Amino acid sequence: MTSTEDTGGGAGGGGAGAEGAAQPGPDGRLRCPWGLSAEDYVAYHDAEWGRPVHGDDALYERLSLEAFQSGLSWLTILRRREGFRAAFSGFKISEVAAFTAADEERLLADTGIIRNRAKITATIANARVAAELAPGELDALIWSFAPDPDGRPAPRTLTDVPAITPESTAMSKALKKLGFRFVGPTTAYALMQACGLVDDHLADCWARGAR
Repeated sequence: MTSTEDTGGGAGGGGAGAEGAAQPGPDGRLRCPWGLSAEDYVAYHDAEWGRPVHGDDALYERLSLEAFQSGLSWLTILRRREGFRAAFSGFKISEVAAFTAADEERLLADTGIIRNRAKITATIANARVAAELAPGELDALIWSFAPDPDGRPAPRTLTDVPAITPESTAMSKALKKLGFRFVGPTTAYALMQACGLVDDHLADCWARGAR
């Protein structure tokens, strides 16, 4: 972690600090241990985490949610995701980029989201940066940091899963250079995990390779 803006680890990153191999769920399927820790996590682990995500708005949403997660549990964010979507106009870049000071005050009063001024301000500022990019440019930029999967052995336990990598550090630098905020190397790696740039499902997890 390189700054106070980068204290998260996503849903299954090494930042969780937990140990353990894949474990069987009620249905008998082996899953990453974090994917069994709460009912909401099971659905997210099985259907979303590690699956490729494309599209500027979709990636902006996930980048925003990962930033809000900094210093909190991912479950806290996941359970408020629909509230975030309603508050931030479905994370449509063009709409959030047009938010005013009145919108910022509205968000600070919205109990359906995390009411952190710095994160709210950063989310709006990031939309304005993204709005200046050409269509598809944010998608292409983020995916340009996807590593060669052949060079990444499957993690056996959660302790084998990194919190940052050279690619996430490079992504963080590139995004910050453009003006994005709350995109430290740890947040960038959590984004890579969540959006399928890497497959960090454990070796014995049924979802590994289900892309």
